[in-house]
Amino acid sequence: MITKPSFIKELSLPAVAAPMFLISGPQLVIECCKNGIVGTFPALNQRTSEGFEEWLIEIQTALSAFEKETGKKAAPFGVNLIVHPTNPRLQEDIKLCIKYKVPLVITSLGAVSQVVDAIHSYGGLVFHDVIKKRHAKKAAGAGVDGLILVAAGAGGHGGTINPMTLVSEIKQFFDKTILLSGCISTGRDIASALQMGADLAYMGTRFINTNESKATEEYRKMIIEAGASDVVYTASISGVHANFLGASLQAAGITEEDLKKDTKIDFGKEMDTEAKAWKTIWSAGQGVATIENTTSVSQLVTNLKSEFQFAIEEQTKYLEIYPK
Repeated sequence: MITKPSFIKELSLPAVAAPMFLISGPQLVIECCKNGIVGTFPALNQRTSEGFEEWLIEIQTALSAFEKETGKKAAPFGVNLIVHPTNPRLQEDIKLCIKYKVPLVITSLGAVSQVVDAIHSYGGLVFHDVIKKRHAKKAAGAGVDGLILVAAGAGGHGGTINPMTLVSEIKQFFDKTILLSGCISTGRDIASALQMGADLAYMGTRFINTNESKATEEYRKMIIEAGASDVVYTASISGVHANFLGASLQAAGITEEDLKKDTKIDFGKEMDTEAKAWKTIWSAGQGVATIENTTSVSQLVTNLKSEFQFAIEEQTKYLEIYPK
């Protein structure tokens, strides 16, 4: 019998704030964990492994102090590792995850059993990003503890498959933890993710518009003004298909011809180049359609919880309309 991670039942809301390139940092992670949801960040948001270690220390110190001061248990935090042959920092960053016993490691662009074994060595969990069944089966074979199903409309490196289909297809052979990503911006969306069969909602774009994110005011304003049709799906920026705000592409002078070009992935040579590009070319998912403000993480989680509870309670009326 497969059991789900115990931390899920200890969360204030079944949600994970996704790791966002250049956007997620210690402040966002710490506030998420304090408010009962999983906070995460990409290791590569720190330009060196030494800087990555400093962030791990900062997060663990802050959460430990919070627990001592309040008597409350903080939600676990996670780190995103790019498991790709061209990532020169992978091995060093894995050693740091082991040293500091990072509770949750999110792997992207490669599911490798050796990485899973390394994180399991201290009791850590590994969740892996997938956009299709073939990737999911490979990750399951590598022994991951959970799969993050990146469905159509998700910000960043998104997929193209409808979430209902994707969840149903993956659950046919994977009975561990399922996280659903793609256009999840409200508490009702979180409830819908659970109804589709997910264990956790994986939310990125909504957390860009928080006071604690590293996004600029211009970035946040563009998200508020954008609709779903303003999001452009292209592989021309980083070599992997991702969703970007069309207005930011236009502002950067990106043409229709540019969007058709293929770009080779190379995290060793292009890390700084990509970072510079993503500072002015802004990623976001189609969930921008329901984002109307910028708020603190604390207030956002409070709002999400209220919306989530209302959505769940509202559904019970259908049991009366359609009894057994």
